[in-house]
Amino acid sequence: TRAQILQQAGTAMLAQANQLPNNVLSLLQ
Repeated sequence: TRAQILQQAGTAMLAQANQLPNNVLSLLQ
């Protein structure tokens, strides 16, 4: 369903947003 697609897109965006600070920290180290 459309709601399911939106939910999957939202969780994917959240996962990427959570990984961004980790990538920056790893680059700084």
